[in-house]
Amino acid sequence: MDDVTLRDVTPDNLSAVLGLEVSPAQAGFVASNAKSIAEAHFEPKAWFRAIYAGDQPVGFVMLYDDPDGPQYFLWRLMIAHEHQGKGYGRRALELLVEYVRTRPHAAELLVSYHEGDGEPSGFYRTFGFQDTGQRLEGEVVLRLPLPDVSALADGSGALPTAD
Repeated sequence: MDDVTLRDVTPDNLSAVLGLEVSPAQAGFVASNAKSIAEAHFEPKAWFRAIYAGDQPVGFVMLYDDPDGPQYFLWRLMIAHEHQGKGYGRRALELLVEYVRTRPHAAELLVSYHEGDGEPSGFYRTFGFQDTGQRLEGEVVLRLPLPDVSALADGSGALPTAD
């Protein structure tokens, strides 16, 4: 698998990022990148990046990045249909979690999704997201706890395990 990176959306890559699309069956689950980028420009707490595999843009991710609270929100995550199933989405989510861990007060990452055939709940659950029992604008809300790895006694950065 090519190295996956999160890169700024710039005038040089904007057209390529706007051209990325999910399959028609998935279109109801994630907004277009054009809509996401437009929304981001009107929300000061939006943090967004193009997802690259090597030198090729393959997806888009957007975060509601509010350093004043313990919750960060994965607003959008999309991998273009022709690049799905290659591990790019999982790696992009790992990179996003690494970024969120560097943010002030980060205790959990939230995500929401529309229920239906082709929904992304299985993907998020295998990553460790858990049900919150909440709904946001009709969407199911999941959470990923983010333990404070800097506070671990041994300083290894390893996640705590149950004894």
